[in-house]
Amino acid sequence: MITLNDYLYKGDTVVKILHCYSQDLKNSAIENDNGIDLAHSNCLLMMIDLLEHNDFLTAQSQKIREFYKYMADRYPYLAFTFKGRIKSLIRLEEKINGNIVEFIYDYHCRTGGYPSEAEIKDRIGRIKDLIAYRIVISLPQCHLKSGENRQERELGYLYEIADALPDFLEERGFKPEISGIDIYSKTIGERYRQYYRDYIENPNFFGYKSLHISFFDNTSRSDIEVQIRTKEMDDNAEIGPANHLGYEKRQEEERARREAIPVGENIYFDDAFERGMLLQQLELNKVDVNMFGAVNNNLINDGCGLYRGRLILPYEHLSRFQNDLI
Repeated sequence: MITLNDYLYKGDTVVKILHCYSQDLKNSAIENDNGIDLAHSNCLLMMIDLLEHNDFLTAQSQKIREFYKYMADRYPYLAFTFKGRIKSLIRLEEKINGNIVEFIYDYHCRTGGYPSEAEIKDRIGRIKDLIAYRIVISLPQCHLKSGENRQERELGYLYEIADALPDFLEERGFKPEISGIDIYSKTIGERYRQYYRDYIENPNFFGYKSLHISFFDNTSRSDIEVQIRTKEMDDNAEIGPANHLGYEKRQEEERARREAIPVGENIYFDDAFERGMLLQQLELNKVDVNMFGAVNNNLINDGCGLYRGRLILPYEHLSRFQNDLI
């Protein structure tokens, strides 16, 4: 079986690794009549195309910046950041394999059988966040009146911003995409509920909270994802329990899935599970990729988007007031 780990020790660039891995995966898929590995390879080709032909990102980020300017004018008392990034190679590989494992496991638990190749391909095709923008807001404590709840105020602003975003971006060439989930948000305006995945009302197993919405950029013909969250939610995801405790919980969950589906029962599950576990066991200080360095799995200097992704932008807005109650 071909895995990404096999390509990380020769000093190559991320782009060369992607070319070699995707091509070898494609050849193997054709030889073994494995449609899932072929879909996996095609997803990697999307990443190659993005890295090699990314001139559109300047124009795209400028359009996103218009919403930043809108927020700065409408909410001068809020502090907020806009962050943009291209998904890292390792995170993309984790997501592809994780989606396959999770989908087959959940399907097996529900039906006792296994999904078709077409259904698994559809699951891979749902990856829409190769390009992602994140809006993080914070209401300074000095703006609160006595007895006011900061979290409630921030949530009110968060959902207000979420309601304004789809129309604003659609006017600039971004088409919002239906989320495809079964449970819609009760707080998002009815007109926009079908587009959002509300992890605030429905946090995941690791306590992760955020609003997610996907758009198709008609100019660049690419998908993007926008995440909207408060500073507290962002801290939880980046440096809190959703980040640190999630690793051990994920390992426990993965072991439970492996026990539920014995080796040999489903080749697609077996391959995706093994690739995912190999990535979890990766010692980054031993990796040899051009423009990447690590002392350990926490102290990392990533200059190529192997592990942490490549930044497109940050825009930062600090509250214009420090003492005035709004």
